[in-house]
Amino acid sequence: MSQRLQARDLSLLAMESASTPMHNATLEIFEPGESGFDYQALVDLISDRIAFVPRYRQRVQHVPVRVANPIWVDDARFDLGFHVRRSGLPRPGSMDQLRELVGRIMTRQLDASRPLWEVYFIEGLADGRVAVLSKSHQILVDGVETVDLGQVLLDAKPETKSLEHDDWEPRRTPSPLSLATEALRDNATSPSTLVSTTRSTAESAVRRVRQVRHRAQGVANALTNRRPSPESPVSAHLSEQRRLVTVRTDLEDYRRIRQEHGGSVNDVILATLSGALRSWLMARGTPATAMRSLRAMVPMSVIDDELEATSLGTQIAGHLVTLPIGEASPVIRLHQVSYAFKSHRETGRAVAANRLAGIAGFAPTTFHALGSRVAALQHRKSFHLTVTNVPGPQFPLHAAGARMVETYPVQPLLPGQALAIGVTSYDGAVYYGITADRDALPDITVLGQCVTEALDELLDTASDQRPRAPRGRRTTKRVATRSGQRGTGESSS
Repeated sequence: MSQRLQARDLSLLAMESASTPMHNATLEIFEPGESGFDYQALVDLISDRIAFVPRYRQRVQHVPVRVANPIWVDDARFDLGFHVRRSGLPRPGSMDQLRELVGRIMTRQLDASRPLWEVYFIEGLADGRVAVLSKSHQILVDGVETVDLGQVLLDAKPETKSLEHDDWEPRRTPSPLSLATEALRDNATSPSTLVSTTRSTAESAVRRVRQVRHRAQGVANALTNRRPSPESPVSAHLSEQRRLVTVRTDLEDYRRIRQEHGGSVNDVILATLSGALRSWLMARGTPATAMRSLRAMVPMSVIDDELEATSLGTQIAGHLVTLPIGEASPVIRLHQVSYAFKSHRETGRAVAANRLAGIAGFAPTTFHALGSRVAALQHRKSFHLTVTNVPGPQFPLHAAGARMVETYPVQPLLPGQALAIGVTSYDGAVYYGITADRDALPDITVLGQCVTEALDELLDTASDQRPRAPRGRRTTKRVATRSGQRGTGESSS
């Protein structure tokens, strides 16, 4: 029996448009060394591991006259070469050029007639490095039936595991008549299917009413030459273009701050972001009335039998946090963030970072995907941006023998929200991936600079004043490379 999409999956599909493509992505940078890691090696690795994520060879099949929710079916024309693509930068490629390429790839929607994922092997980086950009639709990675493909591609050791031969053959696609017949039978015999169908139909009707109302409001605003005021400095009508900013920092710096002031590494990261957002907004002349606070959706790992369990034995729940961007003191900002998470920790449901990162087979990509999925399903709540923060393993990971040296989450933007931030700690460093609407926030690269400055500001409050390696102020530059620009585009660790 085919598996049907749930109402929440249809909500994600309905939310998608050219200006809000609903896919997650991860940018990973590798040092091939002598492993021979090239495009063909990546294709072979995915071909060897894709059996662990069978949903990656399935597509969405709609039911005639929509008498029931769509189903997942095997893609009879599945072509691995279509999904695994080769790209390159002019040697020696810079981080600026890489981010520009990633921003352009992220603007393109996935082909809905095929399995909803793509992987890009990007050659030509300086120092012989290569990058792998993987993007998957939010309905593909639900943490129950399917984890992110990156979850199964990375190994803890350079030696590639030898797996059994995969003799997959696509199952026959049901005919329209059989699809309709099976849908009617499911509605009659399965209460859960009928409830899901009814819920999807009702939500679809509500969405149509909202769309009509939104278009009518847009026409009225145009006729009266009136522009609605944004809910926050990062709220905007989205364009179809994206910009990526990346920042790399030292994990040990966050641990020093935590040791001095208490709380957790997560608290320090959120306080750093609060300080960075404050400085960035002040630099762009944001009015004081808009500088009081920003509401962030911060998906958290929890243990709760009443929530949908993931295949890794954890759950993800949305946690609304007010980022104290109006507070001038970095220490007070940190304490305010710690207090905001205190209630979550005291519930007994919180999952410690070391426990999460220690789960067998753990990779942050799946948890970032689940976090953005949770945020998307709650996007009508009153928050202004999404921040996913996932603790990764503190040892090197490898793909086909090549060592992964950097990893940056690339989060999708929700309707009306021009900014989303993903953070991953991995192998002694903390990596920020800042996604922004290219037109709405053209100065977003300044936020990357502000992240390192906000971290330094917190470090200066620590009593342990051991000499720190100079950062050299190598801060994030604009993705679009301009003549005369310099710098690597990231803060050194």
